[in-house]
Amino acid sequence: MAEARIARQTDYDLFSPTTPIVIDNGGSTFRIGWAGESDPRIMFRNVALRPRHRSTGETVTVVGEHDPALFKYFDCTRSSWRSPFDNNVVYQFEIMEYVLDYGFDQLGASSSMAGKVDHPILMTECILNPVSSRAKMAELLFETYGAPSVAFGVDAAFSYKYNQNLGICAEDGIALSVGYMTSHSIPFLKGEPLPEGSCRTNVGGYHVTNYLKELLSLKYPYHASSITWEKSEELKREHCYVAPDYASELQIFKKGTKESEEKKRVWQLPWIPPPQEEPPSEEELARKAAIREKQGQRLREMAAAKRSQKITDLENELHVLETLLSQLEQAEQPEVASSILARSGYLSRQEIESAHFRVSQSLRKARGEPTGTVEDNADNVTSADKYPLVSIPDEMLTPDQLKEKKRQLFLKTTSEGRLRAKQKRSEEEMMRERQNQLEEERRLENPELYLEELRAKYKELSEKMDQRKRLKTNGNGNGNGNNVSGGTGRGERLNAAQRERMRLLTTALYDKGKGEDTFGLKDEDWQLYKLMSKDTDDDDDVVDPDEAELERVATKLQEFDPSFVERTEARLMQSAQEPPRPRTLTAEDYQVVLGVERFRCPEVLFQPGMVGEYQVGLDEMVSHSLRRLPNLDSSVKDHMCQSIFLTGGGSLLPGLEQRLETGIRATRPYLSPLKIVRAVDSVMDAWRGASVYAASEMFSTQIFSLQDYNEKGEDWLRRYNIVYSLYD
Repeated sequence: MAEARIARQTDYDLFSPTTPIVIDNGGSTFRIGWAGESDPRIMFRNVALRPRHRSTGETVTVVGEHDPALFKYFDCTRSSWRSPFDNNVVYQFEIMEYVLDYGFDQLGASSSMAGKVDHPILMTECILNPVSSRAKMAELLFETYGAPSVAFGVDAAFSYKYNQNLGICAEDGIALSVGYMTSHSIPFLKGEPLPEGSCRTNVGGYHVTNYLKELLSLKYPYHASSITWEKSEELKREHCYVAPDYASELQIFKKGTKESEEKKRVWQLPWIPPPQEEPPSEEELARKAAIREKQGQRLREMAAAKRSQKITDLENELHVLETLLSQLEQAEQPEVASSILARSGYLSRQEIESAHFRVSQSLRKARGEPTGTVEDNADNVTSADKYPLVSIPDEMLTPDQLKEKKRQLFLKTTSEGRLRAKQKRSEEEMMRERQNQLEEERRLENPELYLEELRAKYKELSEKMDQRKRLKTNGNGNGNGNNVSGGTGRGERLNAAQRERMRLLTTALYDKGKGEDTFGLKDEDWQLYKLMSKDTDDDDDVVDPDEAELERVATKLQEFDPSFVERTEARLMQSAQEPPRPRTLTAEDYQVVLGVERFRCPEVLFQPGMVGEYQVGLDEMVSHSLRRLPNLDSSVKDHMCQSIFLTGGGSLLPGLEQRLETGIRATRPYLSPLKIVRAVDSVMDAWRGASVYAASEMFSTQIFSLQDYNEKGEDWLRRYNIVYSLYD
C-alpha cells in the first residue's frame, strides 16, 4: 500500500551535530528520522523510477510512490521500478544513492552545508550482511554525503531488544524475522545475537503478494489489468491468513461445504449496469402512430397520383389503337391499309387487335375492374383468326409476311405449351389434394399407425438418398482392386463424368508420349475437347421425386410428431456445438472471488517449493538454528524456545503463531517448553529500537569514522559488530 507523502522537514538545523540520524533501510520501506524520537520523520517505498519527459526526452528520478499526475508529463510506462536490494542485500548502489538523496533531502539535509550530512548515522542491515555490501555502503555515506561517523546494526536485533525492554520477550530467545524478500531465524543469548546460529530462507512478504497476483491473474485473465501488484498487496493484508493445517483446509474447499462459502471473500470491481430501456409511454405511442398514419397517407396519395397518370396514358394509347382499327375498317383498298400499317409501325391488323386487347386489360386492371385471363378470352378466338399466316404456304407470302409467320408460329407453340403445362399442373394439384385427403382420412382412423408408416417411409427414403450420395461421391465401389483396405482414393471420389474426363486426358497424354505429336490433324481429334467440356452433371438440377417425397414426409412428421428431428439437423447438432450466445454482463462478472488463494499464498512461507525456492520453511528454521549451536546445553535451548519472537511485516498474517507452534513442536522433544510471542509493532519496532539505541550515551563507542575506515580498511568491517547489550 502506498505511503502518504510527508512534507519536507524544516527543522534540520535545530538539531545538534551530535544527534544521530537513524535509517531503517528495509527491503520494502525506507524510514529515516532522528534518534530519540518515537516515529520516523520520512517513510516511502525503497524503489526508484527513471521516466523520460514526453516532449523533451529529459530523464528524471522518482523515488518512492510517484504522483499519478506524472503520467501527464512523463512516460512512466517504458521504465520499471528498481530496488537497490537483491534478497535483502544492497547491490544496486546507484539506486541506493537516489533513495538516500531523496531521504536526506526530505529530512532537510540539503539546505545546509551544500547537501552534506553532518550527523552520525545508524543504519540497519540484515544479519551476516556481506562485507562488500557493507564496505560500499560505508564508502557511499562517507565520501558522497560526508557523514562524520557510521554504525550498522541488524534490524531484527533492534526489534528484539526494543520488545525485550517492554517485557515481551526474554534475554534468551530466537527472533524469527519475516521480511520483504527473505526470512531470518536469529538465536539470542544473554541479549546478544548469535550469527553462527542464524538461518535464512529466500521467501518473504513479496513472494506471498506476487503468488497471489499470479493466481488471480490466471483465474481471471479478463481482469488482469485490474489485478495490479499494489492491489494484490492490499488483498493480502486484508484477506489472507495462514491455515492451521493446509491439507485439511484444502479439503474443506474441495467439498464445497457451507464453511468454505463463509470463508470466501469477494472483491467487487467497478461495474456500471447497462441502461434499462423503459417501455414507451402512451403519448409516445400515439405520436409514433400519428407519424405512421401521416406517412401512409402520403404514400397513398402518391400511389393514387401514379395510378391516375397510368390510367390517362393507357386511355390515350387505347384511343390511338381504336383510331387505327377504325381507319383499317374504312380502308377499301389493300394499298391504303398497308400504308396505314406502315405509318403505325404494326405489321398486321391482328397485331393491332392484340395490342388493343392488352391495353384494354391493363386499363381495366388499373381502374380496379374485373378482368378475364388471356386464355379465357382466347377461347372465343379461333387459332386461324389469331394466327392467320400459319396455315398459308410460304410461296404465297412476302418476305415481311414470312417473318410475321415465324413470329406467329413461335407465339402459337409457346401458347400451346403454356396451356399444356397449366393443364398438367392442374392435374397434379388435383392428385395431391386427393392424396392429402386420403392421408387425412387414414390419420383420423388410426393416428399411431399413420405416424409409424410415416416414420418408416422417412427412414427408407433417407437411407436411399444417403446411399445415392455415397455412390455419387465414392463411385460404384467396383474399382480395379488396388484399394484393398476399403478406403476411398481419388478415383473412387470422382463421379462417372469426372472419371470419363480423366480417362480422356490420360489417353491423350499417353498417345502424345509415344512419338510424334499428331494430335489435331484429324477432325475427330477435336471432338475430345467437346467431350471433356461437356457438362454431364445436369442431373443435379433436375428435381428428384424421391427428394421431393422425403421433404413432404418430413413436413408431415414435423406437423404431427413433436419429437421428430430431421437427420440434417441432428447431424449439425452432433458435428458442431451451438456457439455461445452473447449475454448482458452483470455485477457477478466483475467480481474477483478469493477462496483457496487466501491461505494458499501464505503457505509459501512454510513450503517455499511452491514458488521455486527449495529451502526450509519458517517452522523448520528454528530447529536448524538450534542444530547450528551444538555447544549449547539442551536446557539453554529449551529456555530459548520459551521466547520465540515474531517480527517483520510478513509476520502480521493471521494464524501464523498457531501454525508455527504446531510446526516447531513437531521438531522439538516431547513436552518440551515452547512459547511464541509477537512484536508490539512488527513493522516499526526495528526503527524504534534503533532510535533508542542511537540515543543512548554509549552509542558513541560503537561508531567508526572515516579515519577509522581509511586506516583499518575493509577487513576491519568484516569483524565489526555493535554490542546490543548497551541497549539495556
